Amino acid sequence: MELDCGMCGIRSWRREDAQSLVRHANNFKVWRNLRDRFPYPYTMEEAQKWLTHAVSSDPEGDFAIVFGGEAVGGIGFTLGSDVERHSAEVGYWLGEALWGRGIATAALRAATPWAIATFDLRRVFAVPFSDNIGSMRVLEKAGFVKEGVMRCAAVKDGQLKDQVLYAFVTAPCR
Repeated sequence: MELDCGMCGIRSWRREDAQSLVRHANNFKVWRNLRDRFPYPYTMEEAQKWLTHAVSSDPEGDFAIVFGGEAVGGIGFTLGSDVERHSAEVGYWLGEALWGRGIATAALRAATPWAIATFDLRRVFAVPFSDNIGSMRVLEKAGFVKEGVMRCAAVKDGQLKDQVLYAFVTAPCR
């Protein structure tokens, strides 16, 4: 997959992304806003393990966000199943050096319609931690709507946290 986002690009992960992946992912401030499956510290071994998984996934659901010719973040879709088969959770991250430039918003704006068309989705949702103001602004600027707060829904770094449910819905329910 390859998408042009204007200021950035989205493409399939490549094994040669390992160095840039470690450079941008090995950051406590990035880690504290993501699920625990995203490791910290983010070592070369972790990068190679991730890239092996990402390049062999079928269907492909995880992609690199590219800026200045290198992978600087990631965006991915976890497809629902059974009665949630037309829904997917989106997750994304960006290296701290690139925060505040609109790159994550541009990536989410481009990737969401692609995922909806590719996977026949009706709903794409995200659940950032309630203290992740930057991510909530990204979602809102990309057209996602806040649906509610999931109180005490997660534990990160030993702290009980609220999550905020955002969704992009293609059509109202009947």
